[in-house]
Amino acid sequence: MSRSCDICGKHTVTGNSVSHAKNRTRRVWKPNLKKVKTEINGATVTLKICTRCLRNDLIVKKVGRSQAPVT
Repeated sequence: MSRSCDICGKHTVTGNSVSHAKNRTRRVWKPNLKKVKTEINGATVTLKICTRCLRNDLIVKKVGRSQAPVT
C-alpha cells in the first residue's frame, strides 16, 4: 500500500535538503495520514486520509458504540 490519501491523493514528495554551504542531500516529505473508519454504502471501511481532508469534513467518521461507565 502506498503512503497516499484515499480522498485527495496527496502522497510522499521528494526533494533536496540544502545546507548553508549549499550541500544537497535527498529528503522526503510525508503526508500526515490517519486511519479513519467510515461507512460507505452501508459497509464499514477503513481509509487512510490526510488531516486536511479530515478537518474539512470530506468524510464522516464512524462513531463507535459508547460503553456505559462502570460504577
